[in-house]
Amino acid sequence: MKSVKGKNVLVTGAAMGMGRMFTERAIKEQAAAVILWDVNETALNQTRDELSGGSTKVLAQVVDVRDLEAVHAAADQVRNEIGDVHVLLNNAGVVRGNSYFWENDIERDAKFTVEVNTLAPMYVAREFLPAMVTSSQDCRVVNLASAAGLTSNPRMAAYAGSKWAVVGWSDSVRIELEQAGHKHVKVTTVCPYYIKTGMFDGAKSAPLLPLLEPKDVVNDTWKAMLSGDAMLMLPRTVMLSEMMKGFVPTGIRDFIAGNVLGIYHTMDEFKGRPVQDKDKNPV
Repeated sequence: MKSVKGKNVLVTGAAMGMGRMFTERAIKEQAAAVILWDVNETALNQTRDELSGGSTKVLAQVVDVRDLEAVHAAADQVRNEIGDVHVLLNNAGVVRGNSYFWENDIERDAKFTVEVNTLAPMYVAREFLPAMVTSSQDCRVVNLASAAGLTSNPRMAAYAGSKWAVVGWSDSVRIELEQAGHKHVKVTTVCPYYIKTGMFDGAKSAPLLPLLEPKDVVNDTWKAMLSGDAMLMLPRTVMLSEMMKGFVPTGIRDFIAGNVLGIYHTMDEFKGRPVQDKDKNPV
């Protein structure tokens, strides 16, 4: 796929940050339509108003992606008003941290994290994959996972668990599509280290693992999506951890990560965005 020109693109968590950047990129490439899903109505409407007016149709929907019925209703509206979705970017996500698992609120932290990070991408993809499979066009699904979905890290156990699940699910769907002969539908799983957004405020870099610029992650993700790459790890040094699992004993690996590289202390001063119980905004 050379670009998303003429295609319908749906982005979750689209009101701000990287979600908005993905949307802007789709408009720049002259997508036929962009569909913005977010639970933050104020920010969503502002983004819609600022991005509307060009040749690309902009549809903004307030959707809590944790709610299966709400996802289905919103997807029906998309199919009725826009048509089939050709490119899906599962970008919405949340992170809780700076506490040990047993110190966290199971409802507010663990359950909420898994609902947004793990179940929601499945809900959304299930709505649009059937039409992608039967489409005559090249289609793409991008699932934003995390380097934490590959490497264990203290003070973010629920987040790491939610992203490990996304990695396994996303890559399995990729293989299923290939096995079933639907090679025009490509799934890309993206595993970045901490990104310089409010979502990871207070998280620290580590040797060989610098904090990432949002625009760089968006650019690299977009390239990987167009080319249909199976997996994108950012920075590439994230792959070192995967390689170590194969031949370095766990105790030695923990010593290197915790005492030499300091990776196990990168969440010690994490703050993130304030938890808003009234809307629990996934971004």
